[in-house]
Amino acid sequence: MADIRHEKTRLVKKALALEWFLIIYNVLEAVASIGFGIAAGSIALVGFGLDSVIEVSAAGILVWRLSHRGTLEEETEKEKKALLFVGVTFFLLAIYILYESGRKLLFGEIPEKSIPGIIITTLSLLIMPTLGLLKRKLAEKLGSRALEADAVETLVCAYLSFTVLLGLVLNALFGWWWADPVAALVMVYFVVREGWEAVQEARE
Repeated sequence: MADIRHEKTRLVKKALALEWFLIIYNVLEAVASIGFGIAAGSIALVGFGLDSVIEVSAAGILVWRLSHRGTLEEETEKEKKALLFVGVTFFLLAIYILYESGRKLLFGEIPEKSIPGIIITTLSLLIMPTLGLLKRKLAEKLGSRALEADAVETLVCAYLSFTVLLGLVLNALFGWWWADPVAALVMVYFVVREGWEAVQEARE
């Protein structure tokens, strides 16, 4: 029994370390992405920055969840609260992307080329998949659905990195301004689906 508790404590510490790294990285990423996105008029890049803010919020609730242990009933209740919060963040992101991308396409607002944006999304594309997979592996070992949902959100961020990078590159090389908002819209289905599943599970 002592060995099991020791192993669980070790896994929790690893999960907390990943969440804190994610928080620090995403704060820096959010500031850079939103700043450069506004400068270039890129909705996908601004949305990417806001996704980083949402990711920080989700990681913060996971830090709270993993840092406070208790009885089985208390653990279950905290797990559901964390899962519900993460699920809601998915919907907030989807609403923003739908509104801003739709407006860009409707009015034909053309973003400027953004080399810094390309650099930021490329860096995220290298980091986020690794973090997401590591968190998912820890979630399976700990039996934490909230951590698993958070891992999925990190993987969604990795996918978003790819779509935003694709939109920025196509706009920079060929002037395909519409690729930027379309790239952001591509992921709405996945974001809403994950959010719905998380909220439904939290209410069970």
